[in-house]
Amino acid sequence: MALTKEQKKKIIEDLKEKIEKQKAIAFADFSGVKVKDLQKIRKEARSKDCELKIAKKTLISLALKAAQGSEAGKEKLEGEIALCFGYKDEISPFKILYNFSKENENLKILGGFIGKEFLNKEKALELAKLLGREELIAQLFFAAKAPFLGVFNAFQRNLSILKVKT
Repeated sequence: MALTKEQKKKIIEDLKEKIEKQKAIAFADFSGVKVKDLQKIRKEARSKDCELKIAKKTLISLALKAAQGSEAGKEKLEGEIALCFGYKDEISPFKILYNFSKENENLKILGGFIGKEFLNKEKALELAKLLGREELIAQLFFAAKAPFLGVFNAFQRNLSILKVKT
């Protein structure tokens, strides 16, 4: 069913609003992906302060042009397009789509934006393979904690040796 002009204007305004408040946008071709799988992605995206939206390429390109003056539009995007907006950090939308694409070969990452900078497919995939914010914090915490654990374990070991001798 064709969209009316009013519906199209509303979609463009909605996309424009989301584009203006995002930290990153990941584009993916979801041709052949089942609706239940898209709902899984939506659920995971919501849990990570992201949002998955599907729109026509023409409306996406009009919203991008209105929001940030970008010319990255329908000519650079192939297939049926899903946008994953990241509101909390820049890597999450790319990781969500990348992790799902490992399970479902029909989903293909096409590129994205970080702020107003367009990322091609290769850069988007490279970004998706990086560790996320939480993973980096956990590694940093463990790295800072590791020397203290070694000292504590050595102290315990020496203490148990002393108990055996007495």
